[in-house]
Amino acid sequence: MLVMASTCLQFLYYRMERLDKTINSYLDVWLGPRDPRVKGWLLLENYTPTFIFSVLYLLIVWLGPKYMRNKQPFSCRGILVVYNLGLTLLSLYMFYELVTGVWEGGYNFFCQDTHSGGEADMKIIRVLWWYYFSKLIEFMDTFFFILRKNNHQITVLHVYHHATMLNIWWFVMNWVPCGHSYFGATLNSFIHVLMYSYYGLSAVPAMRPYLWWKKYITQGQLTQFVLTIFQTSCGVVWPCAFPQGWLYFQISYMISLIILFTNFYVQTYNKKASSRRKEYQNGSTATVNGYTNSFSSLENNVKQRKQRKD
Repeated sequence: MLVMASTCLQFLYYRMERLDKTINSYLDVWLGPRDPRVKGWLLLENYTPTFIFSVLYLLIVWLGPKYMRNKQPFSCRGILVVYNLGLTLLSLYMFYELVTGVWEGGYNFFCQDTHSGGEADMKIIRVLWWYYFSKLIEFMDTFFFILRKNNHQITVLHVYHHATMLNIWWFVMNWVPCGHSYFGATLNSFIHVLMYSYYGLSAVPAMRPYLWWKKYITQGQLTQFVLTIFQTSCGVVWPCAFPQGWLYFQISYMISLIILFTNFYVQTYNKKASSRRKEYQNGSTATVNGYTNSFSSLENNVKQRKQRKD
């Protein structure tokens, strides 16, 4: 039995190795030679692991809610605090290291190639590997939604953003792991400090009344995308040795995120504000979408106090 299992594993390893070589050869023909500075780094040697992680993520997104349908939701409160605190600290570390690396390398805002920053380039590459790896860790965002049965939060935007970022950054790390690639990651790391600190604190019920910046996180994300498009476009208008194809791809991807995040913002905040205004105007109505309005609540509270006094 052990011999058979060993043979199967060897065969599987052989097939995976052949698949990796085939994929790598196609990628090298399509995108040109890779950056030798990341050769042998964890998860970067072959695309297959990143692809498999992405497929598994999508399968869990599809099957997870079905599995949880007839089960009680998990609280996950303690682990959520630790998880979000960990990502907050990681994001703060990446933001600090990227800012100092860009300063030390004298990076040009308008266009920065991938080989003129000296030792600072290697610092940026090391930090951006952590940025790539953090996109794998962030799959847990979705898994917690599934375990807590918050399926309304698993939107097209959420899945699209998580599934694509890991794959995009695998390619970035292999071909353009520094230079002009730093800007979007720096802004995103700063936004994630705000976002994951919010999520971590919101896992503690006593803190929720004091959390006011959720709306501004989405505004910050949209600002980030616009600034990234502007900075990337500078590299197109005033080109340097940074590959132009990557710049055009980043602009296209940022546009897709702006469209999806704008739709999310309108659906989440503008429509809710409009709904609250209508609810206020129709004060005589007892309930709106299952929530008692302020006037009826006030009347009920007065009645209850009178009844207790009697």
